Amino acid sequence: MMDTIDSISSQPTAATSTSTSTSSSSGVYPTPSPQSRIIDDKSPLCIPFILSKIAEYNALHANEANPRPFIIGLNGVQGVGKTTLVKALAETLQEREGLNTLVVSIDDFYLTHEDQLKLAEENSDNALVQYRGEPGTHDTPLLLSFLSSIISSHPTHLPLYDKSAHHGLGDRLPASTFPAINDPNLSTPQHRTIRVLLLEGWLTGFRSLPPATISTKYLDLKSYKTLSHHKLEHLLFINERLKEYEPAWDQFDAFIHIDAQNLEWVYEWRLEQEEQLRREKGTGMSAEMVRKFVDGQGVFKGDEGKRGRQLRMVVGRDRGVVEHMVI
Repeated sequence: MMDTIDSISSQPTAATSTSTSTSSSSGVYPTPSPQSRIIDDKSPLCIPFILSKIAEYNALHANEANPRPFIIGLNGVQGVGKTTLVKALAETLQEREGLNTLVVSIDDFYLTHEDQLKLAEENSDNALVQYRGEPGTHDTPLLLSFLSSIISSHPTHLPLYDKSAHHGLGDRLPASTFPAINDPNLSTPQHRTIRVLLLEGWLTGFRSLPPATISTKYLDLKSYKTLSHHKLEHLLFINERLKEYEPAWDQFDAFIHIDAQNLEWVYEWRLEQEEQLRREKGTGMSAEMVRKFVDGQGVFKGDEGKRGRQLRMVVGRDRGVVEHMVI
């Protein structure tokens, strides 16, 4: 949904820590596409914030021989400049701080094309799950299994997803292409023992709302541009599926949230991404598919998180930061 279920921009919250088409999986961090190569005014805000949280984490676990990796969640609407920020942050952590850093996109955990078609068929009257994107269109058991391996310092493989497959509908790549990671015997140094994991994606960190809250807000349809296109039970379905992601969010030690002053800009930013994808791979979503895809996405305001662990940045039309705060 382009509109949020809340009347203000939804702010996911970092949970208290208890301890690309094929996005970043082919390396430590992704290479930004030309449309995302913008003036980076987010890194000067984000990098010191994350470094301070890592310092706090290291002090807390100073007596542990092998503490689990520091886990960062990063959320931002489509086209907001996440890729540029992620690359700068990962480079700083990997090269300057000497911390083996793995960037993972939640996009790489989308359902296979076959499973997505099955989900769409089983819910044929729910427009929100006809395309990938919404909660429920990811393989959450695969995501949780992957995180469990990273947290336990066990060798694992990183899934890969090709967004350009099936004329832009996307599909997971064969398991034989998944790179091995978190193994001290690997020949690629940065894929050995992971010290920092960054999980990024538009819905990362968002939590479900009480059904009664959604029902109440649903009555105020005039405040939301696209909500009137969806039945209440369809929104409640998405909200229920969102609960499946929350065990992953519980592992975050820090959280970064990038919001937009006007969510209508997301359409334009997404079109720019798809045009770039067509230039690079010869296929991508059409303008009408982008409209349907973006209309199927939205955010739910989450619970209060641990104070001081979340950095929120708000950007303008040019993707420049106009407001920021630590929550």
